[in-house]
Amino acid sequence: MTDSLTIRDNRTGAEYEVAITDGAIKAADLGKIKTSDDDPGLCTYDPGFTNTASCKSAITYIDGDKGILEYRGYPIEQLAEKSTFLEVAYLVVYGELPTKEQYESWVHEITYHTFVHENVKGLMQGFRYDAHPMGMLMASVGALSTFYPDARNIADADNRHMQIVRMIAKMPTLGAWSFRHAQGKPYVYPDNELSYTENFLAMLFKMSELKFSADPRLVRALDVLLILHADHEQNCSTNAVRSVGSSQVDPYSAVAAGVGALYGPLHGGANEAVLRMLKRIGSVENIPAFIEGVKAGNERLMGFGHRVYKNFDPRAKIIKKACDDVFEVTGVNPLLQVAQELERIALEDEYFVKRKLYPNVDFYSGLIYEALQFPPEMFTVLFAIGRTPGWLAQWQELIMDKEQKIARPKQIYTGDRTLTFVPREERWADA
Repeated sequence: MTDSLTIRDNRTGAEYEVAITDGAIKAADLGKIKTSDDDPGLCTYDPGFTNTASCKSAITYIDGDKGILEYRGYPIEQLAEKSTFLEVAYLVVYGELPTKEQYESWVHEITYHTFVHENVKGLMQGFRYDAHPMGMLMASVGALSTFYPDARNIADADNRHMQIVRMIAKMPTLGAWSFRHAQGKPYVYPDNELSYTENFLAMLFKMSELKFSADPRLVRALDVLLILHADHEQNCSTNAVRSVGSSQVDPYSAVAAGVGALYGPLHGGANEAVLRMLKRIGSVENIPAFIEGVKAGNERLMGFGHRVYKNFDPRAKIIKKACDDVFEVTGVNPLLQVAQELERIALEDEYFVKRKLYPNVDFYSGLIYEALQFPPEMFTVLFAIGRTPGWLAQWQELIMDKEQKIARPKQIYTGDRTLTFVPREERWADA
């Protein structure tokens, strides 16, 4: 066997040959390594799955050392410059760029499925006035499974397509309504004459005007942000979607799990943390002291570094350009100067260069969202809307992968064993 690994077990002296395929070994092959027939065999201990592949996927390719991100083989830079979010969504879900007819049909389907059942509106209106938009989104996405019970028929390709269309179409409606709810404003229904991103902005910001009109530069910038978030390999929320989806549940329940994972500050809340950091720094004059605080361990540099990228996050470069387009319309955010100077210093400082701490996607996105008048609690909702095609693509790939099984990780038990139970009357006798 040419591509293989020879493992010598020093406990027994036995040697084992394990096949290497696609740069990986099967974890089950380690189970053959045991000291006796009663021994369950070796397993790997990998908190956070830092070096464990849970699946084979053809959706997103990342080379963190070189700063490369591709959807279905297409560089993110080209997609962000030349494509639209719905075209990218089709690519991510179905694996190829749509023909003219496929694209027009796809856009039409999504446009005419943006409305949600009035009972969903009633559900959302039942939340407290100060409910977090992500909590509302998670609950309403999960509730959709009860409105479309046919979604459980996941083996039918046409049925899967219908649920995918519904989910992508309805996410902006649910997200916009959670935004309006927090402001105490009436919910705005979708406008089928508008594009996907224009419609989202209308549902967010329309007031008494008969027709909402958004500046094309803002529409394009938001479309690009959605493209950048469409998928990102096996991150926390995607892993949650796949793990829950492995039970063969409907896609709404699986995506609700993804929303829940994204809710956490270590995943979806990073751009909000960047904004808080920039506001705390306040001005360019305070940056040197902040940098020294970071080096001393008294401050945290948010928006730099990434679990995957050990080079520039390619999405950060694109977002930095989008900032210019947005600020042309809204006026420059005073914090932009702080962000730019902080970036310049960090990229020249040996302390950060040696640790490969480069700006990531979250560093500038918060500034754009704030310029678009989104409160910080809405940032993650925007992330979720953009990530929905990726979650659905990963869910569908999981369903069609014959090697996939229901998620059931092993554990290493560290608790007590074979204790003798003492009835409470005896335990409490001396109390």
